[in-house]
Amino acid sequence: MRVRVFRDAGHLAEAAAEEIAAWLRVAGEAPSVGLAGGTTPRRTYERLRHLSLPWDAVDVWLTDERFVPPGHPDRNDAMARRALFDSVPARFHPVPHLPGDPAGSAAAYEEDLAGFLPVGSAGLQAGLVLLGVGEDGHTASLFPGGRALEARHRGFVADEIPGKGGRLTATLPLLASARRTMFIVSGHHKAAIVAEILEGHPDLPAALVSERARDPVWLLDREAATGLHLD
Repeated sequence: MRVRVFRDAGHLAEAAAEEIAAWLRVAGEAPSVGLAGGTTPRRTYERLRHLSLPWDAVDVWLTDERFVPPGHPDRNDAMARRALFDSVPARFHPVPHLPGDPAGSAAAYEEDLAGFLPVGSAGLQAGLVLLGVGEDGHTASLFPGGRALEARHRGFVADEIPGKGGRLTATLPLLASARRTMFIVSGHHKAAIVAEILEGHPDLPAALVSERARDPVWLLDREAATGLHLD
């Protein structure tokens, strides 16, 4: 596991964009990127617009989505389009919305993912995955105590999170399959949970993903890293 700390949120976003770009340039044929939602990743996506990359060869998908109709302002795909994919020719795969059927929507997206992600003995195999972290330790829409965290034989599932509504999310096996897993975290309000994930609580969803990932990278701004004991 690598942990990199940057002076502020702007430098973090710039470095994260460069890390993504470097990975895409050497990823080989048919690279894929799984995107996180949220403010911190958005800043990274906005910087990626200005980098010269082979976007027309890249498949991009979402690690989670809210179960709301297309066009709803809370959807992660709306943010991702505005920040980046209205400006570059990547093959962007939004999560479908089947009204009244979150489980069916998740199954349809898993079928879509199977059309471009390799399939190994353990299921779908992701390329680069970008993730954030919530103050409760969730990542994607894998929440502490959530049913989605228990999924073992699926790549994408639906869950109902108390107080947060319906979510569709990549599962722990799919996220852990990634060739590289990049966590991007910013802000003093995330410092306590980052320290707990990396130096304390092994059962939080983000900790489970990081522990099982093949190549985990944590990119933090200085505020998010204040609780860590770094050399």
